[in-house]
Amino acid sequence: MNASVDLLVRAGRANVHIEAAIPQDHPSAQILGTGRLGSGTIVDPSGLILTVNYIVLGARALKVTVQDGREYAAEIAAQDSISGLAIVRIAARELPALPVNASRHIQLGDEVFVVSSVGGGSSRVANGNVTFLGPFEANWEYTLDRAIMASALNPGLGGGALVNQSGCAIGVVSLSLNLIGRFSLAIPVECFLEHRDDLLKNGRRTTVAPRAWLGVFCYPMQGHVVIAGLLPGAPAEQAGLKQGDVILAIDGQPVSDRRALYHQLWTHSAGEAVDLRVFRDNKVRGIEVRTADAEEFFA
Repeated sequence: MNASVDLLVRAGRANVHIEAAIPQDHPSAQILGTGRLGSGTIVDPSGLILTVNYIVLGARALKVTVQDGREYAAEIAAQDSISGLAIVRIAARELPALPVNASRHIQLGDEVFVVSSVGGGSSRVANGNVTFLGPFEANWEYTLDRAIMASALNPGLGGGALVNQSGCAIGVVSLSLNLIGRFSLAIPVECFLEHRDDLLKNGRRTTVAPRAWLGVFCYPMQGHVVIAGLLPGAPAEQAGLKQGDVILAIDGQPVSDRRALYHQLWTHSAGEAVDLRVFRDNKVRGIEVRTADAEEFFA
């Protein structure tokens, strides 16, 4: 690794450990559990911590442990379901914050490293190179126009910083893609920087209308999309969609992959109805779904 020891130490000091307690009856509990552990990065000396939203989603109580072992009760300052980031706040001052810098200047092959919590006041570092810069979509109605993938395998818990050779956080590690090449996926920090004021003022993004949301998990297959699972109580289940349904079209527009499905869905605001054409039991049928706001559903 070409990064200096001083740079690694400074990045490590800004790393924190997050413990979240989620009620058993919260909608996220059945898919993410009720006791979640994660990493975070102090991005402001006054106690602002950047992490990923799935760690704190639905949290009834949050505890943050900083690198010197001090523990703080924390609160959620903002959640962004569009990017998948969250901001947590602790009542502390003069904390060792990590500088945050836009990732738009990084290139394939650039050396980066990941700083993650491994519990308590301990953190680990792993280095690698940027291997991909481009669009990403997931199976839970989520896309990034520009994701960062790196060969630095996350050495700890999700939510830690992806750091460049100047010692700036350029991304937040969201997923460990071990099954497809031992890569880490990071959300660019621009998703935080460009919306920081709105997020901290309102607790969520308010500059765009809430997106329509179905509550499905899906995967692409032969030019269509197959429903792999449905979140109980979400709009898709309530409308009668089922696991195994093949989505052929939405609003009359053929669906060729997940990105096409999501982007057509997001031409609607939350609460509007969408018309799906699905294939089930050797029959094509139409199903109208009254969409919802995912942030309100998980509030």
